[in-house]
Amino acid sequence: MKMLKWLTVNLLLCLFMACNGEKASTKNFSITIGDGSDKVQYNQNVQVKLKNRKNKTIDSVVYSIDGKRMDNRDGNMVFTGIRLGHRNLEAQVYYDGKSDRISTKVAVLAEKAPQLYSYTILHEYPHDSNAFTQGLEFLNDTLYESTGRRGQSSLRQIDYRTGTILRKTGLDSMYFGEGLTILNRKIYQLTWKANIGFVYDMKFNKIKEFRYDQSTEGWGLCNDGTHIYKSDGTEKIWILDPETLEEKDHIETVTNTSVFSMANELEFAHGKIYANTWQKDGVMIINPQSGAIEGVIDFRGLKDRVSQNNNLDVLNGIAYHKKNDTFFVTGKNWDKIFEVRIVAKQE
Repeated sequence: MKMLKWLTVNLLLCLFMACNGEKASTKNFSITIGDGSDKVQYNQNVQVKLKNRKNKTIDSVVYSIDGKRMDNRDGNMVFTGIRLGHRNLEAQVYYDGKSDRISTKVAVLAEKAPQLYSYTILHEYPHDSNAFTQGLEFLNDTLYESTGRRGQSSLRQIDYRTGTILRKTGLDSMYFGEGLTILNRKIYQLTWKANIGFVYDMKFNKIKEFRYDQSTEGWGLCNDGTHIYKSDGTEKIWILDPETLEEKDHIETVTNTSVFSMANELEFAHGKIYANTWQKDGVMIINPQSGAIEGVIDFRGLKDRVSQNNNLDVLNGIAYHKKNDTFFVTGKNWDKIFEVRIVAKQE
């Protein structure tokens, strides 16, 4: 049964996500992790060896990751107390009155496999099939949406029960609209490749613009009431200061087997980040502190329930309705929004 679950998890991850990996040495020394892999799991005890290429007389070796000293007792290292994702394992080697600093890249992965989830449809509501949905979020009982495509991008306020657009403002045709989030009665909206985002008041008056810092693209946005989280199509989710919009830090999204990229539209609920996976019918449930993908929601089948048309595109758009404790999901050019409850898959 455990083997079947493992195969099911990995099959779904292959369907819903995309992966990554890398290595290094000097002419005198190199580092070998385990059996030569560049992946370890958090809290895993792994053999770490220093290969002495020219038989130097080594006095001592100090290992570290991101400045944190790592114990390597009897050639074994426990990968704990460090961040998940791509890390540099460094070794400062002291020998013959000299020293070399060498490093190798290692992907530190989650301890556990993600829990698998499915959904139960509670209600279906009308949705504008011309809306290329890029962002979706509730403020109380009102739904806000950001749509994409150049010349069609917009910010909208919607009565989700009827699909009526209550307020709408278009973006300049040079911009491709992306994700949005609402914090302290301000609306934040991204654009895709223009390296610019916008901040509005609740009447859609533009307050200011902001430039991206270290990331190069805008994909999804959400917030936890204090910080704003931003995806950019890579394995990184950036943590932004809501006042300056500076990218202060980031997490990397990982499972117990790989580092994953392509987190798209974001939503924050139950203390976790819910992320649409680009071009896939799945949503990742991400720990915002560690980046560990703790769950995967299989939304296959929803697309078959909407009117099929030539512009129909993938699942994208997830919003949490706090009062109902339900999620609303839709897709690009879908004519329906689905109110769903997330349920654990039966083994």
